[in-house]
Amino acid sequence: MRKLSNGPIRSYILLNITNSNCHCVSISFGEDKSVIEEVVQRREVHLGTLSCMSSVSMSPSAPPRFFTEREVSRHCTKDSCWVLLGTRVYDVTAFLRMHPGGEALLLRRSGKDVSGELEGPPHRHSENARRWLEQYYIGELDRRSSGHDAEQTVRERRKASEHTEAKAAEKMTNMKASEEDEDDPYSLCSAVDLDKDLVDWRKPLAWQVGHLGEKYDAWVHQPVDRPIRLFGNPLLEAGTKTSWYWVPVVWLPVVFYFCWYCYTTLAKSTTRIDLTSDISIPIHKYIFPVFFLMGWFLWTFIEYCIHRFVFHMKPPAHNYYLITLHFLLHGQHHKSPFDGSRLVFPPGLASLAVGCFYVILNHILPEIIGTSMFVGGLCGYVVYDMIHYYLHYGSPKRGSYLYSLKAYHVKHHFEHQRSGFGITTTFWDHPFNTVIPDEKF
Repeated sequence: MRKLSNGPIRSYILLNITNSNCHCVSISFGEDKSVIEEVVQRREVHLGTLSCMSSVSMSPSAPPRFFTEREVSRHCTKDSCWVLLGTRVYDVTAFLRMHPGGEALLLRRSGKDVSGELEGPPHRHSENARRWLEQYYIGELDRRSSGHDAEQTVRERRKASEHTEAKAAEKMTNMKASEEDEDDPYSLCSAVDLDKDLVDWRKPLAWQVGHLGEKYDAWVHQPVDRPIRLFGNPLLEAGTKTSWYWVPVVWLPVVFYFCWYCYTTLAKSTTRIDLTSDISIPIHKYIFPVFFLMGWFLWTFIEYCIHRFVFHMKPPAHNYYLITLHFLLHGQHHKSPFDGSRLVFPPGLASLAVGCFYVILNHILPEIIGTSMFVGGLCGYVVYDMIHYYLHYGSPKRGSYLYSLKAYHVKHHFEHQRSGFGITTTFWDHPFNTVIPDEKF
């Protein structure tokens, strides 16, 4: 038995679990200790998902809303898409565009029970995916009544539920208004019940995560669907956000310029590679595409190494600064994988890595060859950032290369965080044995 609130209305939930059956009783008491409402539900539950079912997005002290099967079946469009998991109702409209399998896959299952699809085949959904689904919970399915009586009963229950929720919301609003300033930037975030979370989401997270210690790794790999505020300073916070189109706007002119420069320089037929003091090989202008592609291929290796060894380093639990650095570099992306403002690298920070790449190549190789490979690598980086954004927000055609990449990358986020480091290609995952294994049923 669990007590949910300490106010004048007290709610209790009693769970009795035997085998795969779950008996749930929700009882609310008024100030005079009279029973306001008693709801008894019996549902078949997969024991592996029981922990997910305990966290809902509704107000903890509010009774669940009830819907009839007819009401649920009406929500089957892009503007309003609902699904069922047993008797639990979810509004997944906001998730349609982000769903790894595409919008059409969810729309075909709208208004229906998706319990079978969560278990697979073709894909068994992870515990993180099930936890993610709970963010869209809106109520319960009523199957005890039928016909006109069902509609009337549900309307009465919903009216009572909305009245209770309205009172709770008004009380919470008054409390917040007395505690926080109206211009407080932290209040811009949507209200979420995070009583059990390890950080205070109303404050900047950058300076909090370092104190999580050994709990940080597990916490950062439990994704949520909400924006993250890293810093309290508005200018510093704005510097961490970048719209996707700034990447091609900033870097493609650089790519075009160096392509022109390298090709015209090679066209002069004055570039030669000295093998010995007496032997040298002329470099023709038509060799430029070869160097360009070599640079692009080199970038795919660098992309893999950065993602695996830098972005996915496991900072020591006792090191506050390394944990904070990891969160700023990549941890915040795994905590909020669909934050569209942080899916590509800010050009200012990227320019540091780009500059180092240019200097190293031109130091190792003859200038024009190093520059030719550099521009190929820079073009590969631009494509990498664009593909990464598309894998989170795009809807590739089923069966296409990008469709398989999207499914692969989502598995990396939700289930296999220690493998699947390739973004634009999975090539380097094979020799380094970090390929995400195929599922078996």
